[in-house]
Amino acid sequence: MTPEAKVKKRVRAELERRDGVYYFMPATGGYGRSGVPDIVGCFLGKFFAIECKAGAGKTTALQDRELTKIIQADGKAIVVNENNIHLVGEMLNEIQTQVLHTT
Repeated sequence: MTPEAKVKKRVRAELERRDGVYYFMPATGGYGRSGVPDIVGCFLGKFFAIECKAGAGKTTALQDRELTKIIQADGKAIVVNENNIHLVGEMLNEIQTQVLHTT
């Protein structure tokens, strides 16, 4: 398993711990849109995207463009690696707090 695949596996485990999270991993490989984050989903009606990197891996310009578009559309977008997986839980907590304060 590649280092990035290990990060994706840990992110999926974090998402599966939380009730009500829907997510999927878009297929790219020439058929999808370039730069789309590795994992996209919805939690409590809020769209989120997660780009997974290994080590000091950097996002590409296309990935940055997609992440920015998601944030501009009022979605949540984060970049995680093996050292900051906790950001997944923090993002979900932030969504939950937002939703609870707007209902």
